[in-house]
Amino acid sequence: MKIKLKIWRQKDAQTKGKLVDYDLDQVDQHMSFLEMMDTLNEQLILKGDMPVEFDHDCREGICGTCGVMINGQAHGPVPGVTACQLHMREFEDGATIYVEPFRAKAFAVKRDLKVDRSSFDRIIQAGGFISANTGQPVEANSLLITHEDAESAFDSAACIGCGACVASCKNSSAALFTSAKIAHLAKMPQGEKEAAKRVLSMVAKMDEEGFGHCSNTEACEAKCPQGISVLNIARMNWEYTKASVLRD
Repeated sequence: MKIKLKIWRQKDAQTKGKLVDYDLDQVDQHMSFLEMMDTLNEQLILKGDMPVEFDHDCREGICGTCGVMINGQAHGPVPGVTACQLHMREFEDGATIYVEPFRAKAFAVKRDLKVDRSSFDRIIQAGGFISANTGQPVEANSLLITHEDAESAFDSAACIGCGACVASCKNSSAALFTSAKIAHLAKMPQGEKEAAKRVLSMVAKMDEEGFGHCSNTEACEAKCPQGISVLNIARMNWEYTKASVLRD
């Protein structure tokens, strides 16, 4: 396959970036998108040019670090996959592909396609914990959790924190990410003790980090590689309202 790439190159957050053209003539259709990027970087290094920086780790669609905008879509055109699981057979021979970093005030560009998503870590740190007694573990059957509650909590916990929800939202809202982290603990008895404090702290930190507000367009759910439901946002709003009433 022959591919024409238009890749965003930017030295750092303070430097103005631009799209740069690259041509690849021997792309295997079975390559993953990141393997194609590796091929480009090998050629750039051999020519003495700076390789394109991008985040990646597991390359198995688990860690959530590989997020980029591909032709204007977070993780590319295929629903339910991360960029590392996207394959070049999804593109036509001779296609022009635009590759850009996630865009959000809270996601500062570090270099090229690499963005700073530590704001997500700070949201979790603001309230993502539970209290647990030390010593002898309690008997498992003493905590009565229905199968439906356990499955629902697991669905919320499946969020990998890639940031596609933020990049896809016209307001750069982190409501889907934050609500998933709040909801998966709120649905379990272990998370009840700090539930009110957690939701107030995490929502406050989300606003402090500069994310926008949710306006219910549901673009976040549409581009989430894990299919996290916007019903988590409704649960977060309910938990927040309840916590605010109890606080007052």
